[in-house]
Amino acid sequence: MSGFRVGIQEGIVAARPTVDAFTRANYLGAVASRVDSFWVPDHLNALFPRALWQPKYAGAAKVMPSVDAFLEPWTMLGHIAARNRIGRLRLGTSVTDTGRRNPAVTAQGAATLHLLTRGRAILGIGTGEREGNEPYGVEWSKPVARFEEAIATIRALWDSHGELVNRDSPHFPLRNALFDLPPYGGKWPPIWIAAHGPRMLRAVGRYADGFYPAAPHQPQEYARRLDVVRAAASDAGRDPRSIVPALWMGVVTGRSAAEVDQALESEMIKAWALNATDEFFAQHGAQHPLGIGFGGGQDLLPHDWDENTALSYIKDIPREVLSETLLAGTPAEIVDRVAEWRDCGVRYIVLANFSAFQRSLRNGMAANVPFFKIIRALKRL
Repeated sequence: MSGFRVGIQEGIVAARPTVDAFTRANYLGAVASRVDSFWVPDHLNALFPRALWQPKYAGAAKVMPSVDAFLEPWTMLGHIAARNRIGRLRLGTSVTDTGRRNPAVTAQGAATLHLLTRGRAILGIGTGEREGNEPYGVEWSKPVARFEEAIATIRALWDSHGELVNRDSPHFPLRNALFDLPPYGGKWPPIWIAAHGPRMLRAVGRYADGFYPAAPHQPQEYARRLDVVRAAASDAGRDPRSIVPALWMGVVTGRSAAEVDQALESEMIKAWALNATDEFFAQHGAQHPLGIGFGGGQDLLPHDWDENTALSYIKDIPREVLSETLLAGTPAEIVDRVAEWRDCGVRYIVLANFSAFQRSLRNGMAANVPFFKIIRALKRL
């Protein structure tokens, strides 16, 4: 792959006046900015405290009744593909879950989207998070082991050529399983894996077409992890350079530095820093508000916090921690920061615009202009 590529993630949370109003607007903005791909998350609920989703803390609460009203991703991707005949962007999940979803169903969904879009689907996949599994009765003690078996199962079904598949597995045993959907043009959807820990990085090397972690971590740490991925690919007899080095990051921007500073003081945006690990806080000389050893977004369960509890967790988050969990700044500042990631190996970045989560609805909506300015500038990196 040559050049630097850019994707946009849309939140797909039910809005007004129609549930997909923001999704439609952001898709058209993505097409106009000539991005390479359009992504949707796979969540039942958000990684933000619902007690703070009030207009006094987040202006977007005036037009989006709930921060947790996530639409189902595969249905939405099919809707986007059918409704939007212009642009024909690649469409991906960012990322789907091997906890809640049986891998045979995921294999079917991704293959179906790939056929319907004539080869434009990307299967972004990871272990998922505790918030989308444990409250719904999904066992959460061994998410990485479950993930490895799910990916192996998807590959086994896709590579079966319609023959019966038998495979022993502690999580997903196959007994005369049949998968007979054809690949589009002889190719299955590329698999991009959201990976951070050593075992997940090795899984990327063995199975993935793309390395797709989410910040927060430093560009130099990304380079180190990419080396682990490529070594694992080489050990598995694969071409290490065939794996796309990608990255997901949230963005907070504005028309001026003052607007960015104001946005970063907003409660919902500050709450995003709770998705960082205690190790990340410690690197900045701080302790995670949820305690020593807290695992970050994978273990975050903010839905039963009351307003005062949520405020108590975010009140002392250091600005430098928050700024490092996001791409925060004016367009020029953000482009310079992304260039650092590019210099450490990233060749494909997917951005989610968090600017609308600030207190001011007007500034949050106005931030779309600098956000798409960033997208266009990154296309020239």
